[in-house]
Amino acid sequence: MNPPYKTWQCRTCGYLYEEAAGDPGEGLAPGTRWADIPDGWICPLCGTPKAEFDMVEI
Repeated sequence: MNPPYKTWQCRTCGYLYEEAAGDPGEGLAPGTRWADIPDGWICPLCGTPKAEFDMVEI
C-alpha cells in the first residue's frame, strides 16, 4: 500500500507542489513523489532550491 500523497511549499514564494497533481509543465507527471524529484530542481516561479521547500498539510 502506498503512503498518501503530500504537498510541498516554497519558503520564498509560496508555490505548492502537490505530489498527486505533479507539475506537467515542469515535466513532473501526476503522482511524482517529492523524493523522486532531482535535488537540483528549483521552484518554477522564483528559482528557490528544492532543499528550501517544506512539507505542508492542507
